[in-house]
Amino acid sequence: MKGAEILIASSPADADISCWNLRSGEELQRYKSCFSPPHGLATVAGLFLASSQLRDSKRSSSGSIFYWSWNKVESRSILAEPVGPLVSNSEGTYIAGGGVSGDIYLWEVATGKLLKKWHAHYRAVTCLVFNDDQSLLISGAEDGCVRVWSLFLVLDDVRREEARSLYEHSFHEHSLKVTDVKTGHGGCDAIIVSSSEDRTCKVWSLYEGKLLRDIFFPSIIDAIVLGPRETEFYAGGRDGKIHIVELNSPGTLNSSPDILTEHSKAVTCLASSADGFLLVSGSEDGKIRVWDTRTRNLVRGFRHTKGPVNNILVIRQSQSVFSQISKKPGTPKGHSFVLPPPLQKYASTPEENAYVEVYLSPHDNSDFDSQYISVQTMENQIKELERQGSSVASEVELERLRSEQQRSARMAQHWESLNKKLHQFCAEEIVYGSLTDVAKSPEI
Repeated sequence: MKGAEILIASSPADADISCWNLRSGEELQRYKSCFSPPHGLATVAGLFLASSQLRDSKRSSSGSIFYWSWNKVESRSILAEPVGPLVSNSEGTYIAGGGVSGDIYLWEVATGKLLKKWHAHYRAVTCLVFNDDQSLLISGAEDGCVRVWSLFLVLDDVRREEARSLYEHSFHEHSLKVTDVKTGHGGCDAIIVSSSEDRTCKVWSLYEGKLLRDIFFPSIIDAIVLGPRETEFYAGGRDGKIHIVELNSPGTLNSSPDILTEHSKAVTCLASSADGFLLVSGSEDGKIRVWDTRTRNLVRGFRHTKGPVNNILVIRQSQSVFSQISKKPGTPKGHSFVLPPPLQKYASTPEENAYVEVYLSPHDNSDFDSQYISVQTMENQIKELERQGSSVASEVELERLRSEQQRSARMAQHWESLNKKLHQFCAEEIVYGSLTDVAKSPEI
């Protein structure tokens, strides 16, 4: 069961979250009292679940975010306004939420501090996503705008004051509400795909900051997910169909043979397995379907009790975490993860936020949980030791610098490995692609 993939789905009508083993279909866990909006369910580094709660944003002046540990311990945070979309970076350092006012909130998970809040859109934020290197946050909103935010700029007060605008790019080509946003691999050179109630999906270049493709659909698209090779993407429509779209396809898709049709109502959410060979779809009909992307056949189905499905996540878990989720009633409880403190409702003073960097210890498959370590806490400890005249302060400072140097070296090795793989892939595509073109060309 090592590295098992878990399917997580939420329903606003049933007010619960269900978890299954994606491969075997076994139901593992169920969480009650959840009123999560679309894009309002997230996992924080696979350690726990986070969900925004949105019952009636027009009547309520405040919002809330719930945490659930895998063994059902619950924590609640009260917010200044209702928040819809919620997303965490891959290391679990930050949580970002999009408010109904158009504001975006950025919290530090380890301390719960509200690091930054800024006015991002003229209307409610509808979707948020981090790019693959976690340096950019991409938002979509009811105003039809897709914007790209640099976390380096957002968290740097000096650079932010000098900048002409807080966002890196602002795309205004959608005429109606943005329903979903996804980004590919490649860091700042990746592509962005967005969907909207204007019945289009648009493909953008992060590097050039411009529109690459504009694809029209016969129905409104509410959910999208990129294929594993990023040569195609899947688009779930309100007509209950999942369109398979090549990125170099024509601009209009009035009818297409590449359609998956097993839902009787609108497709509301899409996700894929880690290897990209399984596509998971959720619908207003309350059903969850699992498709083989290679054969395009339906391989499994789930039923989310009575209500519609509005969020789907597929995550890979270690054996230790998986055992907590799949623990049956009456089984002795082992060591469980301690949830971090609740998120702050308002921002702290500038002095308290002078240095806000958080590291998360590397993931492994050991039985102990990852621990959040705040650099700000470490700095305070060093200052206290220096005040007491202790030689330990120098040793702690040296250890901190050594840790940062090792982390930078690991990151450099990681990028070097990625660049080599990318170079090899491009070379093979050029060589074998050219040979294929020659083989297919007619004889003269």
